[in-house]
Amino acid sequence: MEKNLDITVSKEQSRIRLDRYLVCQGVGLSRNKIQELIASGRVSVNGGAGSPGYFVKPGDRVAVRFADFTRERPAMLAEDIPLQVVYEDDQLLVVNKPAGLVVHPAPGNYTGTLVNALLHRSAALSQGSGRERPGILHRLDKDTSGLLIVAKTDQAHTALAAQLEARRIERTYAAVVWGRMPQAQGTVDAPVGRSAFDRKKMDVTALRGRQAVTHYAVRREFACASLVELKLQTGRTHQIRVHMQHIGHPVLGDYDYGGRGRAVIRTFAREHHALAERALALIDRQALHAARLSFLHPTDRRKMSFAAELPQDMRDVVDCLAKNP
Repeated sequence: MEKNLDITVSKEQSRIRLDRYLVCQGVGLSRNKIQELIASGRVSVNGGAGSPGYFVKPGDRVAVRFADFTRERPAMLAEDIPLQVVYEDDQLLVVNKPAGLVVHPAPGNYTGTLVNALLHRSAALSQGSGRERPGILHRLDKDTSGLLIVAKTDQAHTALAAQLEARRIERTYAAVVWGRMPQAQGTVDAPVGRSAFDRKKMDVTALRGRQAVTHYAVRREFACASLVELKLQTGRTHQIRVHMQHIGHPVLGDYDYGGRGRAVIRTFAREHHALAERALALIDRQALHAARLSFLHPTDRRKMSFAAELPQDMRDVVDCLAKNP
């Protein structure tokens, strides 16, 4: 069963059909399935029954209840998958997730995920995010590496989720992006929502998006790329990758958001074509890593701070680019 949703329509989101609005919010169902969900009475607007053709208005409260609608998922298996645990106590773990590892089971990935590995390591995981996401408080994309908090108790999950909602968990990323940034530091404030053309992707869109803010600072500059530090003020799906593409500096190696291919090399490395190709050959994913994480411990409120060095593939890219600064 999916987690229930309660959404308030933002001021930028108006005159969109309810069924399409829910697609854009990343419900994870096709438009036809969403229409079935609405017809079954599991979607309400401002407390009343929803209709697929209803045009949402700013301030509308949309509630989605998935109970008994989706098919029963396969039982989750405990799997002996290696994990790099950088901290653990009776309330939580901090894990350094490798690139290529999906965080939780979903259609197409019911095994081989971080959750399967966690179930093998510990029977004590919070249920705050639902049966299929035990312990999961926040996520990283499959091909983004780095630090994640895992809650072991419901108490810890509730306390940490409150910090996340209040934007008190500090998440700092490292990324290699194409080109040289126009200034040493800056802020991208642009709403991010589901793409109207590909529901697996996100886009900057005032019509369908929610507020998204990313702060960046340049740490090193190379001939055709930059190493940047990024801090999330909000945590939308694919936020950093979408924001970097939006400002014209996609994350190097990003298959989905303009970070790979001949066009990006022509744009950013016309005079350094061979260097760009060597760098791309060293990494088969987006060069994005969750490098630092800070939060208050859920029980004693002490400040917890962790750091994870760049993984080998990103270090190789940086070393390659540094040879021709």
